[in-house]
Amino acid sequence: MGKVKKSPWLLHYDGSSCNGCDIEVLATLTPVYDAERFGVVNTGDPLQADILMITGGINQQNAPVVKQLYDQMPRPKVVVAVGTCACSGGVFRECYNMLGGADSTVPVDIYVPGCAARPESIMDGILKAVALFQKRSDEHDQYEKEHKGEARPVDPSINTAHDKAKLKEMEGTADA
Repeated sequence: MGKVKKSPWLLHYDGSSCNGCDIEVLATLTPVYDAERFGVVNTGDPLQADILMITGGINQQNAPVVKQLYDQMPRPKVVVAVGTCACSGGVFRECYNMLGGADSTVPVDIYVPGCAARPESIMDGILKAVALFQKRSDEHDQYEKEHKGEARPVDPSINTAHDKAKLKEMEGTADA
């Protein structure tokens, strides 16, 4: 990993897991594994976060919350799905209220499989997220230099018709 220009801030969200991955994420952030040595800072504010780390599957109740957290984060941003449940829905995939993994609600950039994901794997996912964030940050800075004062085009992966239809469907089934 090269020189990091900005320390990315990490926001951790537990979708609906058994807490196995949450314990491992917390272990990764403690001095034993010390993710902060790579410049990552844990935060609870999505307005300051650069990396969204999701554990657990996405259900009908928390899908709008995950989408709102994602939308509140400034660009560039990176999403990391930690654990089998966040990657695919895991053992809860066939439950009546589960929508699936984190990618059923927001675009996921990095997948960290495992049940529960080991701290070493989570650290690897964090390092990949930092590298991807750095790349996107450099691209963003280059774009800003080249197009100073122009309105930035809308990112097609955000608020697409597919996402809006999926949110309407979720809200409709939650009311029923």
